[in-house]
Amino acid sequence: MPKPFYGDESPIVALATPPGESALALIRSSGPGSVALLSRVFSRPATLRKAAGNSVVYGWIRRPRDAVSRKTGTRAWELIDEVLVSVYRAPRSYTGEEGADITCHGGTATVRAVLETLEAAGFRESLPGEFSFRAFMNGKLDLTRSESVMELVRAKTGAARERAADRLAGRLQGDIAVMNRRLVEALAETELHLDYDEEELGLSGEGLPGRELVEDTLQCLRNLAGSWPGERLYQEGALAVIAGRPNAGKSSLFNALLGEDRSIVTAVPGTTRDWIEALVNIRGIPLRLVDTAGLREDLQGPPPSAAEEGGGLDRAEEIGIQRSRELLDRADLVLYVIDGTQGLRDEDKALLRTHAALPHPLILLWNKADIAPPPESLLPEFLPPESLPPEPLPPEQVPSLPLSATTGEGLEQLCGAIETALKGGIPRRGSETGLGSRRQKELVDRACTALEEVLSLAGRGEPLDLLAPLLREAVNALGEITGEVSTADILEAIFSKFCVGK
Repeated sequence: MPKPFYGDESPIVALATPPGESALALIRSSGPGSVALLSRVFSRPATLRKAAGNSVVYGWIRRPRDAVSRKTGTRAWELIDEVLVSVYRAPRSYTGEEGADITCHGGTATVRAVLETLEAAGFRESLPGEFSFRAFMNGKLDLTRSESVMELVRAKTGAARERAADRLAGRLQGDIAVMNRRLVEALAETELHLDYDEEELGLSGEGLPGRELVEDTLQCLRNLAGSWPGERLYQEGALAVIAGRPNAGKSSLFNALLGEDRSIVTAVPGTTRDWIEALVNIRGIPLRLVDTAGLREDLQGPPPSAAEEGGGLDRAEEIGIQRSRELLDRADLVLYVIDGTQGLRDEDKALLRTHAALPHPLILLWNKADIAPPPESLLPEFLPPESLPPEPLPPEQVPSLPLSATTGEGLEQLCGAIETALKGGIPRRGSETGLGSRRQKELVDRACTALEEVLSLAGRGEPLDLLAPLLREAVNALGEITGEVSTADILEAIFSKFCVGK
């Protein structure tokens, strides 16, 4: 059997809901003749074939038995499941093709039997993202909206969903289209100067035709490129590691931010011997929060060998500390917890000096503030002198917070500090939409580079025949963002990252 490929017109089918037990499951199908093909295994074939688009038909999925019924002398059928079939007629469907969505019961065996029956009837299993690929090829979606579909599927917070929905509604596509039209206009004026004599056109021939269009578009593209760090943060999230000495209250803080008891909390130092991770929503940012083993300066060095791993609890703790240090190197943010009942210890100072040299932001937390209030001035104690600013920071900018992981005091302020630390340096998003993928960011950068070169050459008085190809390159880069300019390899690379059924 030939290997399926993106772009063929075979009727396809796929499970569109997560596998596993559920009340209902949705199985999607699409392709020319898919309704007639489905009617072969449907209990009311004539009704299904005549059904109008955007209508629902009740019946059973069934498959033929080998035997013939003794009563009727006709083929006997095995009933698979009682279903509802939503019928779609081209072009008024997600893919632009004829198709049907089958709502069946969500048991694992039931879904598998329905899929097997449909594949035996002539459907093939869809490739990853093939439904969205067909929607793109049939003009139902551009590439920015296609990519936003998977953003919605993968969104972990409401803020991520809102941003993806904005792109699915076509705002990014519209912004790109406006910029592309401006560049096409500038390119047309430039090529007009190349094709005709300046005297015939009544033009001076000085400078770059449509220069203002190019400059305005370049600024818009730079703003768009600046949106990517923030959009990526809401899409991909960040890794935040809770660190500190043993028994500082790290596990209590982890549980408090998570809103449930995931880490074991005891009064015995060293209870947490390995890291524990959970996903938490901090003001719309999906945060991978990690509780680590307590850091101790007296347990350093490489992890023990396999022969040494039976050396008792200290060895187990040492392995945990080594893993904690590795996580700290990879963290996007460190929440360093100080035990307020013990104050700032020499070990804390040594560890903080180490972390101050790392590129990620650090938030210092004076825990157990309900029973051990922090000193009036935390900043000089917490940070090494070489990292302090020339003038003392105002209180609202001091990168340290008192809190009580037990009572919840200070948690709201901590969430605000986390948001500020992770979004530091990221331009605030205005009314314009943002970029939705790294691919889009790379193409915007490519267009910016081409336009910067155009303006640079024009400023040096270089001939227009050097500028026109660069303008064309910028136009093509924007066309690739929406899919107006594309190749089979590019499209397959994009849609193969989608889940099956989308």
